[in-house]
Amino acid sequence: MSKIIESLKWRYATKKFDTNKKLSEDKIKILKEAFNLTATSFGLQTISMLVISNEELKKSLIEPAYNQRQVFEASHLLVICIQNDIKDKDVTDYFNNIKEIRKTPDTILDPFKNNLLKSMREKSVEERQQWSMNQAYIALGNLMTVCAIEGIDSCPMEGFNSLKYDEILNLKDRGLKSLLLLPVGYRAEDDMFASFKKVRKAINKTIIELN
Repeated sequence: MSKIIESLKWRYATKKFDTNKKLSEDKIKILKEAFNLTATSFGLQTISMLVISNEELKKSLIEPAYNQRQVFEASHLLVICIQNDIKDKDVTDYFNNIKEIRKTPDTILDPFKNNLLKSMREKSVEERQQWSMNQAYIALGNLMTVCAIEGIDSCPMEGFNSLKYDEILNLKDRGLKSLLLLPVGYRAEDDMFASFKKVRKAINKTIIELN
């Protein structure tokens, strides 16, 4: 069996973390790199990730996560955020970065830049936020897969008071809104959910082959 498939079968939404086991800096670096390398539409990267290890700060985030203790018990709490809005500067900065890294001339980049500027300007703020939210979910899925491959336990979470998180983490000052949580670390030996068999539909119920 493929190592990746074995890893995906191993992973589960960890409900109880071992508070005595912490992720190494090398493991955290892998997760940071994986987030940054996640595919995003146009490569625009209108998402950010907070990496929280401070125990007191994590403790303050339990209550607005509806008392789900994973946010505190995990080695680190990852908070995936979207920008409050996408501005012209985000697009121009992106194309300037392409120009610097790839040495692509403006004559080639300008038509693509102008099209993307036009596309973003035609969207409402809510539509631009939804566009960023779609990218955030791609990043979450990518992180969960990388965690599984690296033997890191994780628990994807949508159930939390994002307004409270934004306030506690001063996200407004950064022009960000919290969207998703991913506590990461190592499962506790007595987490009963670790031994549960996976429940999935038969593969022929979810995969449609057109030959």
